[in-house]
Amino acid sequence: MNVLATLGDHWFVVLVWGLVASAAMATLLEGVQLLGFSRMSLPFLFGAFLSQSRRKAIIIGYGLYLAGGWAFAFVYAILFESAHFAGWWFGPLVGMAHGLFLIAVFLPLLPFVHPRLATDYDGPDAISRLEPPGRFGLNYGRATPATTVLAQTLYGLIFGLGYQAATGGFAHV
Repeated sequence: MNVLATLGDHWFVVLVWGLVASAAMATLLEGVQLLGFSRMSLPFLFGAFLSQSRRKAIIIGYGLYLAGGWAFAFVYAILFESAHFAGWWFGPLVGMAHGLFLIAVFLPLLPFVHPRLATDYDGPDAISRLEPPGRFGLNYGRATPATTVLAQTLYGLIFGLGYQAATGGFAHV
């Protein structure tokens, strides 16, 4: 059976465990922010793409964050089904790689595409009022890189274990 057919059989599992993993990841990231270890809120940053209002941005951002968590759940499931050697450790490994990409590539490039983020080269103005994440997200706090990678690893662990348990294992062939 091919990978896409297998995903067609397991779409509900992907949605459920994508939601559970996204909720756990968001809870960890927002908890870290509330405890003062990081000032980064990815839902707020995503919502600020579409709204200048901070209130609306956080609500819109959580919707986008959930949709993104579901989209990545399908990507993770494709990876799990494609890797015939995958075991319980594969989810956290994919999550860690995802987190490292997020802090090393995505966050530093975000100010160049985000309409409301200042860049490291120029300060905030009337339109771009938000501080840029900087290298590895360090402008949002010293713990931001570690907690971001940890949260992505948690996503991979929860989604991988849930997907594996619900489907009877990876790589159905």
